[in-house]
Amino acid sequence: MNTLRHSDAYDLILLAIDDGVFQPGDRMVEHELAKIFGFSRTPIREALHKLETQSLLMRVGRSLVVASLDHTQLSDLYAVRTELESLAVALAAQHATKEEILLLQEMVDEDVSLINDTSALSKANKRFHKQLHLASHNKFLIQQLDLVHRSMVLMAKTSLAVPGRGPQAIREHQLIVNAISNRDSIKAREVLCDHLSVAFKSRLKEETII
Repeated sequence: MNTLRHSDAYDLILLAIDDGVFQPGDRMVEHELAKIFGFSRTPIREALHKLETQSLLMRVGRSLVVASLDHTQLSDLYAVRTELESLAVALAAQHATKEEILLLQEMVDEDVSLINDTSALSKANKRFHKQLHLASHNKFLIQQLDLVHRSMVLMAKTSLAVPGRGPQAIREHQLIVNAISNRDSIKAREVLCDHLSVAFKSRLKEETII
């Protein structure tokens, strides 16, 4: 039971960071978090320690704060993500089941109704990319991609907030699904890399660091 509660505390704090409740630079105070989430301080302390070891939190003086990504770190993260995720879609083109491909197509179709809701579209986008990872049927690759995407919670804004990016991203997702459906690993890699390149440029604009 204690292990479960520790895991719950970690997941809840991570979700709060991902949802923007806690922003980069925000102080993470143990007793305040215990009150917010309804835990004792022990599971909160364990969760904060785990988040710090994963570089999602950092020390500033005596305070523990939500970490932030500078330009170089952001670029490095996208470089790693592109390499790993392009491999995932290439493998998905080879190994995805008919049902998995149909699910990916359903996700793209459903996203059209979310174009005017950036928050909902952002969450749907994460689910779509997670399903791409699962369709690779390579558990070690999926684990590494989980680590990369965990670090992406430090991005305070979504690239989908850039005007026009939502519809464009959905069209790019469709190209990825088409390539997987056609069992074309080379094309799947190509369109995935193009997709993440555009997403990265959009994020740089949104973060106003160029």
